Order: sequence, then structure tokens, then C-alpha cells
Amino acid sequence: MTDFASWMRAQGARTETALDQALPNADTVPATLHEAMRYAVLGGGKRVRPLLVHAAGEVTGASAEACDAAACAVEMIHAYSLVHDDMPCMDDDDLRRGRPTVHKAYDEATALLVGDALQTQAFIVLAQAQSVQAEARLKLVAELALASGSVGMAGGQAIDLQNVGKAMSRDALEAMHRMKTGALLRASVRMGALCGEIDAPGLAALDRYAAAVGLAFQVVDDILDVTADTATLGKTAGKDAAHDKPTYVSLMGLEAARALAAELRESAHAALAGFGARAGRLADLADLIVLRTH
Repeated sequence: MTDFASWMRAQGARTETALDQALPNADTVPATLHEAMRYAVLGGGKRVRPLLVHAAGEVTGASAEACDAAACAVEMIHAYSLVHDDMPCMDDDDLRRGRPTVHKAYDEATALLVGDALQTQAFIVLAQAQSVQAEARLKLVAELALASGSVGMAGGQAIDLQNVGKAMSRDALEAMHRMKTGALLRASVRMGALCGEIDAPGLAALDRYAAAVGLAFQVVDDILDVTADTATLGKTAGKDAAHDKPTYVSLMGLEAARALAAELRESAHAALAGFGARAGRLADLADLIVLRTH
């Protein structure tokens, strides 16, 4: 087996190629919209969600080609959410992945349409995925739609905006982040698994893993917002505090938040115990999510 760093590089390159092919060409009408869509998606990002798709696919014997479709779709939804999240009516940020945000590189109307178009493009990719059986395609569409909508990512973002400047309990904060960030990470794991063969107990174990890493990702994001600088993050540091947004650090303190991230990492590893070596990449990704510095 190749080492984890090499596997990540290979999967990252594979995902970049698949996304390049799945996005509309920049010279097709409407050219500016298509160019901006490609700007929003290509050439940056950690690609955590596609990595989770492929790692879960390794657990269930899924083909790399089937996982490509799921990986592209989930990454397009993620990219659309970032484009909208950065707009002045939401978090109002000028920097993403070390580059000007889409509404700065283009304009606000284009950014709005980029998000809309990327969302629909994600479902086009899944609907047209000939590498995935028709029944599995329906399951993938349902997983991604549920994770993206009002009871998932969009709903979590709404709750987040409604609670700026307000105190939240730990339970309420956790519920919000399981929707806002965790739902799409969970969908990445489930979609990768569903590209292959898995029984209900196995999927439930992967769900426990996904719940742990999904929450850990947000806890670490909150930690990095106060401990890392803008150059390291590739986005504006200190935004949460500046906007008086509820975070794990503001609620629990920095050291308690770090302890929670470590606890969630252990829970993720425990959930994978029954899969043996097949889940090695998922275990590596749990470590990456908790131990990352940007």
C-alpha cells in the first residue's frame, strides 16, 4: 500500500482531472459564468470531501470511476456553499483559498449564479454517471440532496446567521454544526460507501465515523480561526470573533475545544474497528482532520 501522503496526492490529482472534465468549458456560452464556476472549484482546496468519498469506497470495494462521480458532485456542492458563504449578505469575505473570493474576482450577481449553477451541476454529474448503477445513482442523489438542503447544510447556515451575537448551549451549537458542516462530510462517507457493497450494520458504523469527523472538522476550524494567521488559512483569520459568532472556542475555551477534537478523533477510530485494513485511509483522514494546521 502506498503511503498516505502519496495516496492523497494521487487522489487529489484524480479529483482535479475529474472536476475539470465535469465542469462546463470556459469558452462555452455563457462564458463568464462558466469561467467563474471553474475559478470557484479548480486549483485549490484540501479536497477533504472527495478524499472521504474515495476512502469510504475502498472499504466497500467501489470502483474509482464510480467514486469520481460522487466526489465531483459533493465537491461542487461544497464549492457553491463557499461562494455564497463569502458574499456580503452572508459572511462577507474577500479571500478564499488564498485568492480573491468569486464576488471580488467577478461581481456579486455572478457569484450568486455560480453557486446556483454549481449546485445543479452536481446533480447533473450524478444523474449522468454511467459508472454507477441506476439504483445506486438514486441513492447518491438522495444523500446529497438531503445533506445540502434545509435539514442539512443550508439549514445549518441559517441557524448560524440567526445566532450571531447570541449565546448558544453546547447542544445547540453541536446540532447546528452537524447540519452546517457535518452533513456534507457525512454524505461524502455515505456516498463513497454506497458506490460499492455494504450492509446496514457496516453503513451504521461508517455513519458513526462520519459523525465524529464531521464535528471534529468544525471544532478544529474554530480552533484555527483563533490560532492561525490569514496566510496559513488562505482565508481571513479571526472572522468568527470579529462577527461575534458562537464557536466551540468561545463556548468552551481553547484547551477544552482541543480536548474535544482529540476525543472525536478517538471516536472516529473506534467506529472503524470492524473494517480492518480496508478502513486505513479513513483512519488517516480522521488524523488529518484533527491534526491539520490550516
